[in-house]
Amino acid sequence: MTVTDSTRPVSGLQDPLIVINPGRPTIDPGKRHNAASGVEEAIQRAVSTADYNAWLDHTGSAGGCVRPIQLRGESHIVSERTGRIVSTRHTDEMPDGVIYKACGNRRAAVCPSCAETYRGDTYQLVLAGLQGGKGIPATVAQHPSAFVTFTAPTFGPVHGTRAIRTPDGQIRNRPCRPRRNPDPCPHGVDLRCHQTHRDGEKILGTPLCLDCYDHDHQVVWNALSGELWRRTMDRAKEILRAEAKKHGASVKLSYGKVAEMQARGVAHFHALMRLDGVNPLDPSMIEPPTCAATFAMLADAIRRAATSTRFRSLPHPDNPDGWLIEWGTQLDVRPVRQAVDGAITETAVAGYLAKYATKGAEATGHSSARLTNATVRRYTNPHTHAGRLVDACWRLGRPGSDLDQAEAAKNSGRLSYRRLQRWAHMLGFGGHFSTKSRQYSTTLKTLREARANWRRDHHRTADHTDDVETTLIVGNFTYAGTGWKTIGDALLANTAAAKAREHRRLLKDVIDETPIDE
Repeated sequence: MTVTDSTRPVSGLQDPLIVINPGRPTIDPGKRHNAASGVEEAIQRAVSTADYNAWLDHTGSAGGCVRPIQLRGESHIVSERTGRIVSTRHTDEMPDGVIYKACGNRRAAVCPSCAETYRGDTYQLVLAGLQGGKGIPATVAQHPSAFVTFTAPTFGPVHGTRAIRTPDGQIRNRPCRPRRNPDPCPHGVDLRCHQTHRDGEKILGTPLCLDCYDHDHQVVWNALSGELWRRTMDRAKEILRAEAKKHGASVKLSYGKVAEMQARGVAHFHALMRLDGVNPLDPSMIEPPTCAATFAMLADAIRRAATSTRFRSLPHPDNPDGWLIEWGTQLDVRPVRQAVDGAITETAVAGYLAKYATKGAEATGHSSARLTNATVRRYTNPHTHAGRLVDACWRLGRPGSDLDQAEAAKNSGRLSYRRLQRWAHMLGFGGHFSTKSRQYSTTLKTLREARANWRRDHHRTADHTDDVETTLIVGNFTYAGTGWKTIGDALLANTAAAKAREHRRLLKDVIDETPIDE
């Protein structure tokens, strides 16, 4: 493992205020902790000015992370010109005897600090595919683009919000499921609901009758939604190629998408789709499409592909015919433009997709790490919607569930039911929450490398002069543990990072509000 600039202090981390961070650090399970002891540990750490400042600088690279990775080993300062090791320092000589590295988890419910970094990277990735930059030509801003929402089918009636726009332009919520007469289900539950639900209510997404709801079908749909997306994109590309051929042109489809887990525990897909031209001499280049390629052509291809793509899952012992995998009836296709003329704007699309890239299954009320035979019973509650979804994943993904093992093994096991148990903590959804086509935009890896290079160059500029030999910091580390040493350390590190984030936010607000001289 190579680590660069791992001990550089982070701006804005001095003199932190003591506040409680909502994250839960990993600490010694044999030691009892409470809020008072955490504050005492923080004060004890901070009383020694010299040691405290050194520790704070040392942990700055992972400050704010709820569960940082502890690394043990040695770092070398190496001459770039000769490759000679100038000096070596072991982690035993550093505060706490380890180096802390942020966990990098994208889920905001797991680690808010790392999720914020992931959200920012996703925002830049999506925006570059709309406006250019980060190695993408600025001409992409003129390409036909669409913001598309693919929904899942219904698996039973659930509590939800119903908003309408009044004649005066106001948005008003309507009752959930009003009926004039009783509407009993086969289990004797009245499926009416005259309440007007608000956003954020816990009842949203829960079935009106748990026994009527098809939990098995939903988790299988979640597990195979990635395959449904792949087939839909293949179908859309076929339609676009055929339509462009009629005009003597060639086009290709590029996209970036994010999955959103709804309150009912099923994934929806939000995608930014762009039409590009094809350069016959260099197909890897991003070229403007011909005038024949329009938003209407793109929207028509998306709608036709979404309505015509469906397949059945493989036979299962509980359902020999398999389950039908298709999109829901609600398909939203909107144009993307820079001007605010009723179409969604580029920055709004990027912000919207980036926001959902850090979400998980928390909207359903379920939040857990990967489940095992020893832990799954804590979450398979037959009286809750999320509990039944977890139970369906574990039951349908049991050994022997793949009747056609040869077919299930194809495509890297994407069609196998066994993956349901592996992704039971995500209610069956095992795909990436943020994906893109190869030529849509830059990559997260490129953005992270650019950030690391900037930090390294900034560190050199601050600590070296022109007459000093340029060096690299190279590390050779092994895993030593996860989490902060004590609850007091987590309190100090997370508070300092929160103060730094607030400082950056205020600075950004000042820059945004400063008028530009003409």
